[in-house]
Amino acid sequence: MAKSIIITGGGSGVGRATAETFFDAGWRVGLIGRRREALEETANGREALVLPCDVTDSAAVDGAFAEAAKAWGRVDAVFNNAGVSLGGAPIDEIDVDDWRKLIDINVTGSFIVARAAFGTMRRQEPQGGRIINNGSVSAYVPRWGSAPYTASKHAVSGLTRSISLDGRPFNIACGQIDIGNALTPMAAKMQKGVPQADGSIEVEPVMDVGHVGSSVLHMAELPLEANVQFMTVMATNMPYIGRG
Repeated sequence: MAKSIIITGGGSGVGRATAETFFDAGWRVGLIGRRREALEETANGREALVLPCDVTDSAAVDGAFAEAAKAWGRVDAVFNNAGVSLGGAPIDEIDVDDWRKLIDINVTGSFIVARAAFGTMRRQEPQGGRIINNGSVSAYVPRWGSAPYTASKHAVSGLTRSISLDGRPFNIACGQIDIGNALTPMAAKMQKGVPQADGSIEVEPVMDVGHVGSSVLHMAELPLEANVQFMTVMATNMPYIGRG
């Protein structure tokens, strides 16, 4: 029987590209996102489990996982991908409500999805599964003016490490993919020029977002006895090594 994966943020960008990779690889795919129309566009006529919900709504997320478990019998993998960013600004120019909204989606949403995935994988037979969190190169080094986003991605790294420990007795593996400058609508600004640490505006190299999908697929297809704990996939020449 084909393996199954739930992908959050499946209506666009990295989530959509990753879903397409898993469709092509023969996986059963469940799509979580706020807009049903966008999820159906991702499915594009292929058989998919469309699960519209907001990742910050724990009852809705629990319901989506229950629906998937009922439809498939088990959930083998989850790509915990949904997230947002803010425009760059020094910390004293960042609105506190904007901070709270981003943290609610990027951190609390990631926790809620991981919590539902973990519970589902712990209860199913045979027990186990894999959770793949979407971090960012910002989980290691900040971009200028990115305090909320950078803080959120550092938090995701802590979540990944904690789940990896908690999952050991239940055959649940957890890893993280840290992405740099994959060309999505969110990253299109890189091609026009973005602020650098020295105050300049520079165009940055980007990579095809399909490389993210193939990387997540590699992580997901490993046997549960093996795990990619952290993988960085990025545009080769982007400012990261020695950023700034």
